[in-house]
Amino acid sequence: MSHSRDRAAVGVAAFFSSAFLSVAAAEAQPPIAPVQSGWPPPQLQLRVPFEPTAFPSAGRTYLTYELHLTNFGSAPHVLRRIEVLDADTEVAGPVAAFEAGQLDDLLQSVGATVGVGPERRHLAAGGSLVAFLSVAFDRGTHVPSTLRHRVIAEDLVAEGAAIGTHHTELRVFGPPLKGANWRANSGPSNDSYHRRGLFVIDGRAVIDRRYAIDWVKIDKGATSSGETRDNHAYHAYGEEVLAVADGRVVSAKDGVPENVPRHEGFRAAVPISLDTIAGNSITLDVGRGEFAFYMHLQPSSLRVKAGDRVRRGQVLARVGNSGDSREPHLHFEVTTSSRLLAGEGVPYVIDQYRVHSGNESAQRRRELPLKDMLIDFGSGGVDPN
Repeated sequence: MSHSRDRAAVGVAAFFSSAFLSVAAAEAQPPIAPVQSGWPPPQLQLRVPFEPTAFPSAGRTYLTYELHLTNFGSAPHVLRRIEVLDADTEVAGPVAAFEAGQLDDLLQSVGATVGVGPERRHLAAGGSLVAFLSVAFDRGTHVPSTLRHRVIAEDLVAEGAAIGTHHTELRVFGPPLKGANWRANSGPSNDSYHRRGLFVIDGRAVIDRRYAIDWVKIDKGATSSGETRDNHAYHAYGEEVLAVADGRVVSAKDGVPENVPRHEGFRAAVPISLDTIAGNSITLDVGRGEFAFYMHLQPSSLRVKAGDRVRRGQVLARVGNSGDSREPHLHFEVTTSSRLLAGEGVPYVIDQYRVHSGNESAQRRRELPLKDMLIDFGSGGVDPN
């Protein structure tokens, strides 16, 4: 799903940038600062609205979540460092630490003009910041069951926001598509377009797209060949969309006309609203309080209706270019609500797929593809069991 023109592609390597810190890098950080005990205590609220669930990919395990900071004091603060601590041990060092330029990339202001560089670290009196955190653990490294956080500013140290690291069950799904050369555009990454998609609905700020992927098909390095204003020129267009699990169709919306493919000067075929933003779409109840969303489908291609029961690997529809979509692709996400945008995005793993990088490829089992990975799903998602 597209809500911005900022669609610049960044390689998978960007995930391993200053946007997060691995456990190994955290071990090299300086000692943590002592918590202040004066009066009044720091009037800085630390809160994690939705606890993360650790997921594996490419030899690492990831924790992706948001730390909300609210300054209840009368003086502004300039943040210097955010530390993530193992709440179950007395280990002196942090599990991960973010500072200086790293914080500039992680922090987003709430209700105010976003500055650039160091300005992002300024927390005004009565103001709020959101820190988009992602911590990577090398394979074989212990992932703490509980974390807590320490925020260090120029004039205070505040600690709190204890959270678990396995909030939901990590589900094993089949692929949403079949065949090769599928690129995970804006897939899981701390700097992806989807990652920063905070949206207030029903009085709550949520991120339904936290782990969303825009699946596009690549041939010779491009998503299309021929006339780029023709949907049929795109390699993804018309490809079959598959049920990732056995489930029940909650909703199936059809009849939204397709857009003329275009990034610059984009104009949707119909006005964008909560009712049309996903275009032709299917919502699948996959059980245990989780829902799979398929968006931007081809009109008149839907093979299911609300109330239908489906089996893993069953064809549901075809890839299209409807709703808030600039070119044919499948927007796929899993959330905690059957209502569009209202749920929290949760991670999952795909039973098996192959990752291609240059002239090399690697088979992956029960992992979640990361941003811009090139994936081969094979023949489809029929449950091998």
